[in-house]
Amino acid sequence: MSISLQDLLAILPELIVIGAACLVLALDPILETAKKDLLAWLTLGALAMCIGVTSSQMTGHTYAFSNMVILDAYAAFWKLLLYLVTGLTVLLSLAYLKAERLRIGEYYGFILLALAGMMVMVSGADLLTIYLGTELMSLSLYVMAGLKRTEARSLEASAKYFVLGAFSSGILLYGISLLYGLAGSTSLSVIAEAITMQGTSNPILSLALVLLAVGFGFKLAVVPFHMWTPDVYQGSPTSVTAFMAVASKAASFGAFLRVFVEGLGAASADWSVLFTIICLATLALGNLVAIVQTSIKRMLAYSSIAHAGYALIGVVVAGGHRGDGAGGGFASVLLYIAIYSFMTLGAFALIGMLRKEGQESENIEDYAGLAKREPLAAFFMLVFLVSLAGIPPTAGFIGKFYIFMAAVNGGMTWLAVVAVVFAAISAFYYLRIVMVMYMREPEGTVASQSRLETSPALSFVLACALAGVVLLGLFPNGLWSLATHAAPLLK
Repeated sequence: MSISLQDLLAILPELIVIGAACLVLALDPILETAKKDLLAWLTLGALAMCIGVTSSQMTGHTYAFSNMVILDAYAAFWKLLLYLVTGLTVLLSLAYLKAERLRIGEYYGFILLALAGMMVMVSGADLLTIYLGTELMSLSLYVMAGLKRTEARSLEASAKYFVLGAFSSGILLYGISLLYGLAGSTSLSVIAEAITMQGTSNPILSLALVLLAVGFGFKLAVVPFHMWTPDVYQGSPTSVTAFMAVASKAASFGAFLRVFVEGLGAASADWSVLFTIICLATLALGNLVAIVQTSIKRMLAYSSIAHAGYALIGVVVAGGHRGDGAGGGFASVLLYIAIYSFMTLGAFALIGMLRKEGQESENIEDYAGLAKREPLAAFFMLVFLVSLAGIPPTAGFIGKFYIFMAAVNGGMTWLAVVAVVFAAISAFYYLRIVMVMYMREPEGTVASQSRLETSPALSFVLACALAGVVLLGLFPNGLWSLATHAAPLLK
């Protein structure tokens, strides 16, 4: 396979990110400790360049590297969202690493490497390309989860994530090998043609669908492949948890939709049933188990599982329809994940910077009386929690509204009703934290109560997250237009 200049231009954003990652890792050993922040600004500069390049790729539909990479509005949508999330994570990390006294320059290099893998995932038009992107993302996150090297809990999170992630990668690769045996290629377009010609009654295809669902299910953190999520979210550094909960989930959904729509769209009648079962189990377990959590990070971990279930509703609806019905279902997924990114990142940003005697305030009881001590922080958390619960006029309500309307318009009103019931249940554990902040008196001395360690970077992150939650709740049409333009259609 010869590589042309057009091929290199097609992956220019990926080359910028990889080049910046290598530069960060090369500069880290020679920079003084006090100057490590320069690596964060280098990272942000690379992201700014990528935004400019990717914005010019929003129109068109071109292939590169012998149809292994695709440039279209769908890939550009996810990449722009990933740049934004990564940039906010880097700014959050400036404050968080100082608060935790972690002077780890390679941290930013691993963020960029993980981002590069995510970009490859959403631009992949071949199963092997998507797999390589998934592995680059995963390997970087395995390392980042264990960056608190002095804490056994962080090392345990990294080990669990690695072992279970390696297992799921093997299952995903086995499913890819079965599709290769079926179609003679790993290209999504060739696989789609083969399934159309051979039909969907082949048991090998059914097994491949199940294996791919397992592999992607682990990355999406849906039931029953969620078992790693609570421990890894709790044990990882909070800035890493925020990045995993938002960027990793967004990239995984991007690749997941591409594979099941463009490659396996002809078998949508089969996989839509499979994902209906997974969706219902995810909504039930995520929301019900979150109720009994005492750690706010574990509660948000189960909340993240539940939100993956809400997003799957759009996938299920689109899987049973063609044309505009499918496009509306998938557009609602894109909208939902974008909105989820703002409110989840904002919540984790606050959790990471609320400190109690120098340590993170992880227990829900640590937030007692926060409204009196830190009224602004309590207000920010209130907005993020209300949005996560889907209460108007926040963006979380808009995200759920479009998802539920897609189900109603697709003739699956029963699924929308079930989701509304679980959304009502979720309001309990979100508003419980609000009650603790505003209506419960703190215990212990003033010195032992949690406080917010502010910084300009953290203030900017919280302002962006709050603006996203509020403005997208009031004016969602712009984001909805982008999502409907980018959403793939089942052929």
